Amino acid sequence: MFKATPNPPETDTGSEASLEGEKLKEAADRLLAHFFPPADEKPAKHRKFQLFTVSPDINTEALLANASEDLLSISAIAADLADDVEGSRRSVALALSRMADGVQLLVERVMDHHEALQMTAQASA
Repeated sequence: MFKATPNPPETDTGSEASLEGEKLKEAADRLLAHFFPPADEKPAKHRKFQLFTVSPDINTEALLANASEDLLSISAIAADLADDVEGSRRSVALALSRMADGVQLLVERVMDHHEALQMTAQASA
């Protein structure tokens, strides 16, 4: 039987395809080096293109209040999800909801403690 292509196909080493392949390899190497730097290099202290940041001038009470609200939202989402699934997935969703509730109680306790400290400081001033 006659094959239309030789085995292996002959390639021209000076062709445009090989140049494109080299450029593609170089681009892939740069991409990998950017996202996965070698282990011996120290990572930057702060990420250059950080998507979210917390403003340094926000007071503690505002941060705790927002954390508490976010935990309430997480708990509500997980509880709602638990209503829609069954079996072990339901158990996982309920566990997430209960964990968020527990952490929210901790945050609220810190808020109460912070508020009490502020009142004490104002009373002594």
